[in-house]
Amino acid sequence: MSIDKNMQTELEAAAFRRLVSHLREHKDVQNIDLMNLAGFCRNCLSNWYREAAAEQGIDLSKAESRQIVYGMPYDEWKELYQAEATPEQAAAFAASHRHEE
Repeated sequence: MSIDKNMQTELEAAAFRRLVSHLREHKDVQNIDLMNLAGFCRNCLSNWYREAAAEQGIDLSKAESRQIVYGMPYDEWKELYQAEATPEQAAAFAASHRHEE
């Protein structure tokens, strides 16, 4: 099967939109859980979006890229949906994000 570059871009964009929609629907899934299980979270996704925009000469702020991913201002999302990390979540995060010295 051969997919041209335009179709590849369309498919990737559709997959991105579906991922963002899925994350918006599952607000109960905390960013720390995503980081512990997958090594990325909503903030990472918004950073990647902002970096891709910058590569195209588009200047997006961190707040703007986060609103694209979260579907609302980040501070509002945190207030409504972000729970305090449990000791277990924090320990798992610390263990999985150790930097080699």
